Amino acid sequence: MNQKILYVRLPCNPIFPIGVVYLSDHVHKLFPDIEQKIFDLGTIPPLDFSKALNQCIDEFQPTLLVFSWRDIQIYAPVGGRGGNPLQNAFEFYYAKNPFTKLRGALGGLKVTTAYYGELWRNQGLIKQGLNRARKYNPDARCIVGGGAVSVFYEQLKSQLPQGTIVSVGEGETLLEKYLRGDDFQDERCYIVGETNPRKRLIHEEPTPLEKSACNYDYIQSIWPDLDYYLQDSDFYIGVQTKRGCPHNCCYCVYTVVEGKQVRINPADEVVKEMRQLYDRGIRNFWFTDAQFIPARRFINDAIELLQKILDSGMTDIHWAAYIRADNLTPQLCDLMVKTGMNYFEIGITSGSQALVRKMRMGYNLRTVLQNCRDLKAAGFNDLVSVNYSFNVIDETFDTIRQTVAYHRELEKIFGVDKVEPAIFFIGLQPHTHLEEYAFKKDILKPGYDPMSLMPWNAKKLLWNPEPLGSFFGEICLQAWRQNPNDFGREVMKILEEKLGLADLEEALTAPVEESRKELILA
Repeated sequence: MNQKILYVRLPCNPIFPIGVVYLSDHVHKLFPDIEQKIFDLGTIPPLDFSKALNQCIDEFQPTLLVFSWRDIQIYAPVGGRGGNPLQNAFEFYYAKNPFTKLRGALGGLKVTTAYYGELWRNQGLIKQGLNRARKYNPDARCIVGGGAVSVFYEQLKSQLPQGTIVSVGEGETLLEKYLRGDDFQDERCYIVGETNPRKRLIHEEPTPLEKSACNYDYIQSIWPDLDYYLQDSDFYIGVQTKRGCPHNCCYCVYTVVEGKQVRINPADEVVKEMRQLYDRGIRNFWFTDAQFIPARRFINDAIELLQKILDSGMTDIHWAAYIRADNLTPQLCDLMVKTGMNYFEIGITSGSQALVRKMRMGYNLRTVLQNCRDLKAAGFNDLVSVNYSFNVIDETFDTIRQTVAYHRELEKIFGVDKVEPAIFFIGLQPHTHLEEYAFKKDILKPGYDPMSLMPWNAKKLLWNPEPLGSFFGEICLQAWRQNPNDFGREVMKILEEKLGLADLEEALTAPVEESRKELILA
């Protein structure tokens, strides 16, 4: 084969580009004679994007460009794109002070301009890269994939060059078939201008793949900028232990992007991969799974992995992950502490069992509390981030009081300074049950543009509907005024002051109601 593959990670926040690393590693194991190179625009100053891409292509002269596009949607309570999108939106939509509303409008305009600028810039970089490569190889092609593409693949079909292969979800078997010259269109993909995406393409199950340890000696040889991510002792490097999520959380797109079939990477291979990074000085690892322990039937796999990490002698490491805390056991808690877990996130969404059920999350909040007590008893004394998404389906003042009561109980277990409430308002995404619910309730119309950031569209996609939308808007604005550096805790404090606390038992109890059938059909 005469293929030369250039992987281009399009600009995004400084997050380890595990997607292109794993793709190139997979290709090398199957086709060791193919020449490859990784080019990460995340390590390049913005003013140099175009020049650096041209220079890389001129030097390498690829026959195939593989673009990884990670981020598009911006609804999150964090800074970025020149401001805080959530704060700007809430100031514009809910502030009573006209000057605050104007500030929100100007901030929102800045964020919107940056957002569309990034879209056009990334599309331009893809077209530029392909045209540049065709100067040297007229038949050069490109594949575009990544998290953003997997969610918005239908909208991007009119914005990418003709002939572009658009990859949804995992790309290993698609790339493998392409390189073999086999028909690859049974994979989750389509070709711009030649084929249309199949209906419900993203809901198709990915091709199973058992992953072996990434060969970082090889990765370093094709990616000179690897050291960019290795030099900061506080940086967490991604390692994947499994793929897939079996749950049906109504707002989450992971379960369709990765598929419901959980595929475990062999524990020995995971440890072997970690050891290579460890020998390069890495001591902080982030397990990039959708959920580290997605269900109880995978507890033994987690125990096996953590025991092998412990046995490996890497005793001075730290690790973090998203964890379903309802799946912890005392043995697992003990191993988590012994292997150095120093941070984890749980996305319970609500501290009301009734709402957790309506959101299809499958959590038992009582079990979560008991397992957190077990984790604390095992010696965990570090930070836990708890994600709350207020104003979810059927939120009321009573369920808000229950959520605050539940959070206070978590603070009693871990300590107030150790529990960080992350306040999210769900960004409604395509292909989710929440989108179907929005159609059913006439909140959205089929054919809407989920990539549009126009104010009338953004207010619907940033899920904060009335009658409680204005209430939460005012609460959040007050929290930003009073304590912007500790926004989450301030929100909880204000809610408790205004509404009080429910009895904890009320939060943990959720009688089965016939009305929930409507949501199951959503």
